[in-house]
Amino acid sequence: MGFRWIFVAVLVQLLLLAPARADELQQPAGRVILEVSGKIGVTNTVDSIAEFDLSMLDSLPQTHFRTSTIWTNGVHEFSGVELVVLLDALDADGTSLVMTALNDYAIDMPTSEAVEGGPILATRVDGEPLSVREKGPIWLVFPFDQKPEYKTEVTYSRSIWQMKTIRVED
Repeated sequence: MGFRWIFVAVLVQLLLLAPARADELQQPAGRVILEVSGKIGVTNTVDSIAEFDLSMLDSLPQTHFRTSTIWTNGVHEFSGVELVVLLDALDADGTSLVMTALNDYAIDMPTSEAVEGGPILATRVDGEPLSVREKGPIWLVFPFDQKPEYKTEVTYSRSIWQMKTIRVED
């Protein structure tokens, strides 16, 4: 009996001291709402893609801001994960992002636009999850009212809703 306890104690210590693999990401338990591919170091599929369900996105550090948009009436609170946080979590190493919507609308954006205090992958507006009908489940939203430099045609065109994929490229 004593040997088993020593074995278990040593095994637990080894597991606690073993470094976590940097390229591992948990598996989605729910419906996949985002796939990230390309030049990323952290994946969860055999095809080197990072798949996310809503709870996985929610488990990343969240942020929120209040802003108006040209597509909504009034000011609303948007919440989700900052694009830069997602890219950092996936060890992204590219200079360009290609984002695609459910209807195959696609945009190109330099990764340099993914900055702290910048665009978020909004999954909620005013605390409510975004449905496909309401531009969800993911809408790339910029803090338009906090940073007037975002009020440009280029940025508006990058505010992709119903986002389904991100590809990190050179």
